[in-house]
Amino acid sequence: QVQLVESGGGLVQAGGSLRLSCVTSVSFFSIQPMGWYRQAPGKQRELVATITSGSTTDYAESAKGRFTISRDNAKNTVYLQMNSLKPEDTAVYYCATVLKGGSSYFSTGSWGQGTQITVSS
Repeated sequence: QVQLVESGGGLVQAGGSLRLSCVTSVSFFSIQPMGWYRQAPGKQRELVATITSGSTTDYAESAKGRFTISRDNAKNTVYLQMNSLKPEDTAVYYCATVLKGGSSYFSTGSWGQGTQITVSS
């Protein structure tokens, strides 16, 4: 069973930065595409950023220019650097293993416990 452990969340003022980490037990991590999702209260979970095995990245429009996803294969870890945070970024953030279908990415169904980000105005 895949384990995903997110950390790095917290309370931050608008305009601030946070760096999330996700340590995984994914076998063959280096070839596994990874993603960060978020879920705000009363909203559906949405994909924020993805990174392929070759470190090609993709972002939701809301994250472009502010968030950076990266990975360290030696540490089985994926990161999400978040800058210029806004109150609307408030959500629980999850990392996930993903698969590409057509032009979209989909979670494989393995989730961590998530980490809460709260951005105050």
